[in-house]
Amino acid sequence: MRKIYLKRLGVSIIVFCLFGQSILHAGPATGPLRVCKANPRYFTDSSGKAIYLTGSHTWSNLVDIAPADPPPPFEFGSYLDWMQQYNHNFMRLWTWELVKWDTKGNQENKLHTATPQPWARTGPGNASDGKPKFNLKQFNEVYFDRVRQRVAASCDRGIYVSVMLFEGWGIQFSPNGWNSHPFHRDNNVNGIDGDLDGDGKGLEIHTLRSPRITALQEAYVGKLIDTVNDLDNVLYEISNENHPPSTEWQYHMINFIQNYEKSKPKQHPVGMTFQYKGGSNATLFESPADWISPNPEGGYRDNPPAADGRKVILNDTDHLWGIGGNQAWVWKSFLRGLNPLFMDPYDGVVLGTSFDLKWEPIRKSMGYTLRFAKRVDLTQMTPRDDLASSTYCLAAPGKEYLVYLPEGNEVTVDLADVSGQVSVEWFNPNTEESKIAEPATGGAARKLISPFGSDDAVLYLRAKSEK
Repeated sequence: MRKIYLKRLGVSIIVFCLFGQSILHAGPATGPLRVCKANPRYFTDSSGKAIYLTGSHTWSNLVDIAPADPPPPFEFGSYLDWMQQYNHNFMRLWTWELVKWDTKGNQENKLHTATPQPWARTGPGNASDGKPKFNLKQFNEVYFDRVRQRVAASCDRGIYVSVMLFEGWGIQFSPNGWNSHPFHRDNNVNGIDGDLDGDGKGLEIHTLRSPRITALQEAYVGKLIDTVNDLDNVLYEISNENHPPSTEWQYHMINFIQNYEKSKPKQHPVGMTFQYKGGSNATLFESPADWISPNPEGGYRDNPPAADGRKVILNDTDHLWGIGGNQAWVWKSFLRGLNPLFMDPYDGVVLGTSFDLKWEPIRKSMGYTLRFAKRVDLTQMTPRDDLASSTYCLAAPGKEYLVYLPEGNEVTVDLADVSGQVSVEWFNPNTEESKIAEPATGGAARKLISPFGSDDAVLYLRAKSEK
């Protein structure tokens, strides 16, 4: 195992190269992605092999957000370097519909400015922030150029990008958020007033109540699809944490994208994420989306249910804790057939603490799981809780087994389907140490003892006949 030391953005980061492979030179992302028919817990590309997605995302990776006006530009190239250092291959590319973000709604005390937005600020007249009003019939090419540039740059680094189209949390929970939305009557020159019921919240813009507003939103989505359709690493997310009454509107937008792309050279997966507050995971599973991100119901925080292939599940800490999670959660998610994502404070400019070391175990373990996902024949592997006493097991019975031991020590693995011996490899996600043990014999359940004591551990078993 080699250690690589890098200096980036004022912090020292140690990158570990495992299994004889460098994590700094991933090839370009391939696609477009589609649900893997052989194992619909994952996406695939033209290769037919399952593609596991995992990585950090942060709020200002598309729209510049900071407590300054104008906010300083986000250093996207440095962010990609940082993601590669952890061996991540997925991000959500965040939009932000409001021009202001008061973080008192996040238990902090900053007033952020957010720019750019998809529509041009032409005036005449000024919006509530003192800048020219939006023209909702005229696009801001700076926004769309930025989306394309950042998705393309990510593709070159082997990183898949879900382009977020709308953002529903802000107008619900950021104090005075609606007042800074482009669809507020005081902020555009088109006579659009998204507050259809006059309650001062404007939540109706994320419903189908106004055909005029829906038409403007569809025009924007079509423009964005035109901008990135030819890129391989694209996914779409309808909206971050929109309110439950948005269901019909989100389903409509999913169908709109799928129909719009039918006439395009490439078709990309569309996702629907947890509706906050009060949404149900059943709504996500019943949607026409290709992928979903659930809320905590059903155990997605502490004991994730095994994915059954109804949807590709991107298990995102954003919808489980906000900023939260732990190393064990990453491995539990991975071995239950889920794709774990981390809502990362990153540089701390928007929320949280700059490069907070307490989140390092999550960041590192996501990269480690991706390394294992690329080593095994993931297309053939499914969650098999019944094969390991720890209950966290991803297996192609008779061929390969990945087992997680949350409390270390020992585990019993059912090797009845194995003819002959299996190689035994242990990995410690706390110390990045890998150890090869004596082979085990198949044909029955076998008790295996971790060399790492009570530390949590990962066990990789491979039938000797498997090349």
